[in-house]
Amino acid sequence: MFNLHLTAEQIEFRDTVRSFAMNEIRPVAIHPERLESFDKPLLRVLLDKASELGLRTLTLSEESGGVGADTMTSCIVFEELAAGDVDIAIMLGQTSLLGDLLFDSWMENDQKVSFLPQFIEDETFHLSCAGGIPEILNSWCYHGNLHEKPKAGLTAVREGNEWIIDGSVSYVANAPIAELFIVMAETGSNGTGADGTIGLLVSRNTPGFTINASKNAVGESDINWRHGCGTGVEFNSCKVPLENQICKHENTLVIGEHYSRQISLQTAAINLGLGRAAFDAAVEYAKIRRQGGRNIVEHQAIGKKIADMAIKLELASTIIWKAAWVADHPEVVADRSVSDLPQHTIASIFTAEAVHEVTLIAAECFGAMGVMRDMPVQKYVNDGFMFLHSDINDITTRLPIAEKVVNYRRSKAA
Repeated sequence: MFNLHLTAEQIEFRDTVRSFAMNEIRPVAIHPERLESFDKPLLRVLLDKASELGLRTLTLSEESGGVGADTMTSCIVFEELAAGDVDIAIMLGQTSLLGDLLFDSWMENDQKVSFLPQFIEDETFHLSCAGGIPEILNSWCYHGNLHEKPKAGLTAVREGNEWIIDGSVSYVANAPIAELFIVMAETGSNGTGADGTIGLLVSRNTPGFTINASKNAVGESDINWRHGCGTGVEFNSCKVPLENQICKHENTLVIGEHYSRQISLQTAAINLGLGRAAFDAAVEYAKIRRQGGRNIVEHQAIGKKIADMAIKLELASTIIWKAAWVADHPEVVADRSVSDLPQHTIASIFTAEAVHEVTLIAAECFGAMGVMRDMPVQKYVNDGFMFLHSDINDITTRLPIAEKVVNYRRSKAA
């Protein structure tokens, strides 16, 4: 049956990350210079410190040198990290999940020998994916129909023992910090993939590969409405050796449903961490703000707001944990112990709506101060809006739930 008892290892992970997030990350993350929604300095020093805790290789298998954490542990850890700063959690989550996918599923043994040691030993070694990003990885991106191919896609032409890549991608998550890129390029009839695409590994300093400068200023057309960090990349006759091609003997780059659930749940957990940060800020303020001769936390109206926030966060935590437990124990769906509805989708949608409401209520506790640019709650509201309107929480994400209920399957043309 569903067990809420965490293992000793999970509790140790949770407490360690919680202490680090509260004592080191949050004080820096809410500094006024980082509260500008579109121009946030990258906390690279803290990102590297978080990597030293093993969070960069959290989901990588133990055989490959990682922690080998299951979905439940991953959700616990990234929730705590996001309570300190959402952007650090998103960046580490991207590298963690891509590392699991790349080193445990896509790479051949000789490729692991070339790339895995550096990934394990270098705490600053991050991963990114550019080009025709697999749909499952879109959960880290916001605002835009990412199911459509970029206007200027990537193409690869084989010449002798090399692939020549040309083209550009307007936004690539983790690009400013990544050392290794998974590049999805179209090759037409030369491609090994069923859709004429191949996956190539491109190092950051490869000649012909350019990572554009970040553009986050208000008023620019490519303003950053995303968490984490990212920017555009360009390929100009970029030469990549044949041995850098991944999944050479597969019809396509296979991504199982397990990764879909894991990514959705990690995102939901990070979203929940954001809600906790907003809740903490509101409670701390309510304890010190005095009105009518007493602290406002003693007023009934504020008490109701705090209770409402606590209820929403508790319910979101419960559905995330349930969905994570189901993801780690798929047999409970097979034997009908739980419904076959997509629990990870339910958790993601519910959490996005709940946290959005929590951030707004938290802002109300601050009164007029809640909208001031030097107050952290305005950032929490903005971050909550991004999660609410992300690509994994729109109406098309909800439709599979209804289709499962009524036993209806859309045609491929739909």
